[in-house]
Amino acid sequence: MTAVPSTDDDVLTARELYRFYRAGEEETLALRGVSLRVGRGETVAVVGPSGAGKSTLLACLAGLDEPSGGEVRVDGVRISHRPETERARLRARHVGVLLQTRNLLPHLSVRDNIRMAQHAVRGRPAMTAEALLEQVGIERRGRALPRQLSGGELARAGLAVALANSPAVLLADEPTGELDGDTEQLVLRMLRDRAADGSAVLIVTHSAEAVRIADRVVALDDGRAREKGGRETGHAFR
Repeated sequence: MTAVPSTDDDVLTARELYRFYRAGEEETLALRGVSLRVGRGETVAVVGPSGAGKSTLLACLAGLDEPSGGEVRVDGVRISHRPETERARLRARHVGVLLQTRNLLPHLSVRDNIRMAQHAVRGRPAMTAEALLEQVGIERRGRALPRQLSGGELARAGLAVALANSPAVLLADEPTGELDGDTEQLVLRMLRDRAADGSAVLIVTHSAEAVRIADRVVALDDGRAREKGGRETGHAFR
């Protein structure tokens, strides 16, 4: 397949991603030549049934996992096919990852979780932990441990950690899966605000509300991606 063409505004680019898993003599092909791009200020939703490869795709985009083939670039820098220490450094600087349940270390306060994420990047952070907490509306909960937070507060705290280093790319894996309607709207509004500030935002989701706020929707099924209303990725979007 022909790769998705990139533009100067593309912040996140994946080209022909494959991911194989082996268990004994059995082989599972989780991603089958997935290509996509997310531009500056754009929000893209990735949808599909359970087992379609959505979380595998997000892990490869974030540099948390290595694709078996293809490459991922963030802000023009290749993040894939590097040693884990290099991927971690690039991820800390360029990528914010918002996970449904695993963003916070349980033994650290919310504020210390943010500060630890900021310590991974040299130099003075663009925003203090206190400013980030105020931005997501939980400035009074900075000293709290994760177990002391409500579901909505946990979602906001996780977003603050993901935004700790003002990332160019924000990847969110089911960020509203366990939230009530009002809190879901709040989190989605904050994600859209990040896009409005110039970040490239990609949301893996089953939520109709998350799909509604997206600029584009990519459907993933059996490891293959197709833009909604378009052809399989590997062909030009739009």
